Amino acid sequence: MENQHDDNCCLFTPSIITITVSVVLVAITRVFYILCQSGKPVYPSKSPKPLSTLIVLGSGGHTAEMINVLNVLLLKDMFCPRFYVAAGTDNMSLQKAHLLEENVFNLNGGKGGSTQFLQIYRSREVGQSYITSIGTTFLALVHALWLMIRIRPQVVLCNGPGTCVPLCIIAFLFKVVGVRWSSIFYVESIARVRKLSLSGLLLYKLRIADQFFVQWPQLQRKYPRAHYVGCLM
Repeated sequence: MENQHDDNCCLFTPSIITITVSVVLVAITRVFYILCQSGKPVYPSKSPKPLSTLIVLGSGGHTAEMINVLNVLLLKDMFCPRFYVAAGTDNMSLQKAHLLEENVFNLNGGKGGSTQFLQIYRSREVGQSYITSIGTTFLALVHALWLMIRIRPQVVLCNGPGTCVPLCIIAFLFKVVGVRWSSIFYVESIARVRKLSLSGLLLYKLRIADQFFVQWPQLQRKYPRAHYVGCLM
């Protein structure tokens, strides 16, 4: 009996190892495929259907820069429905987004696409200790996951606030597991002249962003995968 039990264990162990190795190889292959496809157009260029779009806003100049970008992008009704997301303590950014949508509505003669305005927990408040930020970061990740499952955007637009990092990471993981293919567009803030912000550096180094834009030529020379687009303000 004891020998038979040992034989079963010996047979069972290689099976687990084989399955584990196979899963890891499939996951690695899938990640490499996604990285190779990063930046390539996923949707047809002729008469494209509107794309559900997640727009991440941030306090300070981040929202002002994003509004300038959207003033151009929203001239065509291609990004619809739109979901604006800001930190839970950032009501000003959502107010500016409301004003933008009102202007778009008026310019389109009373026609406007579906829009929603959402808030997300911050990973860490200014001045918060790193120890207590562990719990808030976990809460922010769970909240970000819930939002992404609910929205499942085809396009993610962001430009630097830390709020965008968990959302972009989850969007990338959704690609890996096949939940939704989201094209992530990151525009680095004009305030970043010589080096990237922490958010930008993470998305650039991890190759999470499909398209990465900078507003200063020296940044493009330092980070060659980035695209220089000039001043957007």
